[in-house]
Amino acid sequence: MYADDCVLTPSHGSHGSVFCASSASQQLVGVVGLEIHAQINSNTKLFSGSPVRFSAPPNSLVSFFDASLPGTLPMLNRRCVEAAVMTGLALNCTINKKSYFDRKHYFYADLPAGYQITQQRRPIAVDGVLTYSYFGGKNRSQMSRKSVQIKQIQLEQDSGKSLHDDDRSQTLIDLNRAGVGLMELVMEPDMKSGEEAAAAVRELQLILQALGTCQGNMSEGQLRVDANVSVHRPGEPLGIRTEVKNINSIRYLARAIDYEIQRQIDAVQSGRAVQNETRAYDSKSGETVPMREKEGLQDYRFMPEPNLPALIVYEDNASLPTGIDPSQAVVVQKIKDRLPELPGVKRDRLVQTYGILPEHSFTLVNEDGLMEYFETLMKTTQREPRKVIGWVTNELLGHLKQQDMSVSQSPISPAHLAELLKLQETGRISSSAAKQVFQEMWRSGGKTAWQIVQEQELGLVHDSAQLHSICQKVVDSHPDEVHAVRNGNKKVLNKLIGLVQKETKGRADPVLVKEILQLSWTLEKYV
Repeated sequence: MYADDCVLTPSHGSHGSVFCASSASQQLVGVVGLEIHAQINSNTKLFSGSPVRFSAPPNSLVSFFDASLPGTLPMLNRRCVEAAVMTGLALNCTINKKSYFDRKHYFYADLPAGYQITQQRRPIAVDGVLTYSYFGGKNRSQMSRKSVQIKQIQLEQDSGKSLHDDDRSQTLIDLNRAGVGLMELVMEPDMKSGEEAAAAVRELQLILQALGTCQGNMSEGQLRVDANVSVHRPGEPLGIRTEVKNINSIRYLARAIDYEIQRQIDAVQSGRAVQNETRAYDSKSGETVPMREKEGLQDYRFMPEPNLPALIVYEDNASLPTGIDPSQAVVVQKIKDRLPELPGVKRDRLVQTYGILPEHSFTLVNEDGLMEYFETLMKTTQREPRKVIGWVTNELLGHLKQQDMSVSQSPISPAHLAELLKLQETGRISSSAAKQVFQEMWRSGGKTAWQIVQEQELGLVHDSAQLHSICQKVVDSHPDEVHAVRNGNKKVLNKLIGLVQKETKGRADPVLVKEILQLSWTLEKYV
């Protein structure tokens, strides 16, 4: 029996779910877990010698094994194993010294064998953590730091591609991608929104690129994300989840998850059941659409891979058995010694070295090439880092974003920007003129800052007699403002300085102008 304010609503399976008015006041929240397929940066495939190359002619990179011809056997690529171990170490995973390969059965036209070789029973790495940051809050100005648990990292094969020709009602198969090595990273449902998931994937992308284990180019399918989404009220069991498949853009990932969360909230609040299904994200409509019912473990009919022995990795050279060639073994300590500086460490170093804010270090590291640009700039300028950072993260990055350009495409080199900053620092140009020069440097794509200053006569006017004359003209034509200054209203003095700047088109030395207006006879005669 249930209370009078509770009703039984239908749900997936034989049992219904109880919806109570007393719990309705608690807000439904999203729960998000991710499964990420990262294409391993390797010259050849996971179990064959076929080369890996994007956009090669269809079916030109297919070995007998890739096509699953009878009698062919897998031969494991050591580079792929090392990449998985390195990725696991970077994500603070436990590396399983012994792991196993399994067959996962499903029947697609682009999977010739009718199964995928993966690691279901005991994957190569488990129990890791990924720490990421993102800007949240009302104006996206508050930086938050969170962590998501990494359940496992497993090695597996990629499938081929099905190319649908709607005009001829045909589906064509390209097996170039079949057998390419993947790392599947399974993240626990520790996230609550598309924003958090997008930030976690971006951090993972930066880590993989720093390691060199995956190039992370989502537009080429090197990083593909499946999002498991459900909703529930805090303190209650998790709701029924849907899986949104093959999202190949961080921006679309955030949109797809947020849409799916809201769709499920609307369904629960209206008493409809959320189906356990696989969905796809339609970027044109901004909606997720049903694909098929979600498969269960029994549908895949997992079984041990009979053609591959257990995968053994060793902690260090001392643990190698007698007769094993160290150059042919995967040794964890050797890989650990090769770990590069990771994004989180880079951000901490930037803060400590240059005294910039954590928010600035976040932007520098998260934008491809921006940290290198900033550090090159700092080597060629004497200005304080806190004064330089604004030019990089606001002016430079703002222009790049506006024109959808990468840092490497910037028409202004670090050396040219350093010259502009030196002109401003030494008082040759004003801050407003510096921004004007920057705009012209961006447009001209080759002229130096000094050339533009000379051509457009943007240098500061330091001539005292000339400035005295201009100040006198401004004072004579604004007696009310002068009277206010005489009565102690110093804010009005700034207006007079602005009027002088207007007369000189921003070229007057502001310090000198203020001294003239405060101390010269131009104001004294009104006292």
